[in-house]
Amino acid sequence: MNKLKGASFFAGVGGIDKGFEPICNTIYANEYNEKAAITFEANFPIKVDVRDIRDVKAEEVPDVDIIMGGFPCQAFSVAGYRQGFKDEKGRGDLFFELARIIEVKKPKIVFLENVKNLVGHDNGKTFTVILNTLHELGYHVKYQVLNAMNYGNVPQNRERIYVVAFSSKKIHDKFTFPDPIELTKSIKDVIDYTLDEPSLFYTKEKFDFYDLLEKDIVKSDTVYQWRRKYVRENKSNVCPTLTANMGTGGHNVPLIKTPKGIRKLSPRECFLFQGFPIDFKLPKLANTHLYKQAGNSVVVRVIERIARQVEKALKEAEN
Repeated sequence: MNKLKGASFFAGVGGIDKGFEPICNTIYANEYNEKAAITFEANFPIKVDVRDIRDVKAEEVPDVDIIMGGFPCQAFSVAGYRQGFKDEKGRGDLFFELARIIEVKKPKIVFLENVKNLVGHDNGKTFTVILNTLHELGYHVKYQVLNAMNYGNVPQNRERIYVVAFSSKKIHDKFTFPDPIELTKSIKDVIDYTLDEPSLFYTKEKFDFYDLLEKDIVKSDTVYQWRRKYVRENKSNVCPTLTANMGTGGHNVPLIKTPKGIRKLSPRECFLFQGFPIDFKLPKLANTHLYKQAGNSVVVRVIERIARQVEKALKEAEN
């Protein structure tokens, strides 16, 4: 099978593109955040269109086989207070901008990723609107909520909704989501226990609540979270869901105990917990940007397994 051509919207650092890389070359990417675009361009041989999607005319997008997008989830996520299509920052309506481009470009496949809460948001009305829109555009749709630790062999508890839509009913009927696989990777496969970067470590001098951390953070094979005033231990022995604000030092900061002390995860470790390969390039940006990029991204290995299922369906439909 020849490689597909893809257009990526809300591309972030290219997590979806990385997942689809075995079967698809991204030839166009749109990402409004210029810092995320820098990371994308460090890893892919194309220039990112950094305009707001509202300013992108469908005719400016090249013809492609697949349109991919993890449209902004803040409007639908627990962390973003679930405003959905009514999101006052204007993020909820961005799905319709994507639909506008899909309507003109008519790709064979549409792939979307979002937070699990999208399914139940506004008693299911939000997701129904999204599904109906895709149906009206002539697509046959399958979707499923998958957890990274059950479907990507990635030690992070991260549930996301994945939507795969096909213009061909025959290909749609052949497509199935991947089966769950055993989690063989653990936190210890990701954490660099020798890392000695002072800015990552918590000390009595730097942190008012250090005594609390020292009392509660006792194991080295668990990722803890600092929740503003208390420490939460994650019993499942996997990393809790990484968030975009985890590097800001306030809420939901993932913490680990190493021989050198108590520290937060490094940006590289966050990307590894998202299933990015070790050779994924992280440019010289402030850590706050890299944490945000990792938290906003997708679990590459889950998407790669879905991409392989898409490839299988395409091949079976040809026969």
